[in-house]
Amino acid sequence: QVQLEESGGGWMQAGSSLRLTCAVSGGDLAKYIMGWFRQIPGQKREFVAAVNWSGGVTYYGDAVKGRFTISKDDARLSVYLEMNSLRPDDTAVYYCAADPNYSMWHAHSLVGRYDMAYWGVGTRVTVSS
Repeated sequence: QVQLEESGGGWMQAGSSLRLTCAVSGGDLAKYIMGWFRQIPGQKREFVAAVNWSGGVTYYGDAVKGRFTISKDDARLSVYLEMNSLRPDDTAVYYCAADPNYSMWHAHSLVGRYDMAYWGVGTRVTVSS
């Protein structure tokens, strides 16, 4: 079973950049899709970005396209979310997530479904204006 641990959250000024890190352990990641989601209290969890471990194919939510970049480091077993041009509406708890069935996840993503099997506990990002 995969375990995920996020780090890197904090307080930022609008316009600045921040990188989140997700440390991954416990699984054979070859068929996994790894992702980042965010949630504002009282609202639904929002898909941010994802990357499939073996091929490096990336996916992005509309709100972050062109500003955020997801990447992975095979040697460090880590997934990163580079966030640029931060805005106050990026304020949220950011969660790392994983699912062992990339093929099914990809098919579901085409109709706006981004279900994941495993989740970290989240890291908070606050952006002030």
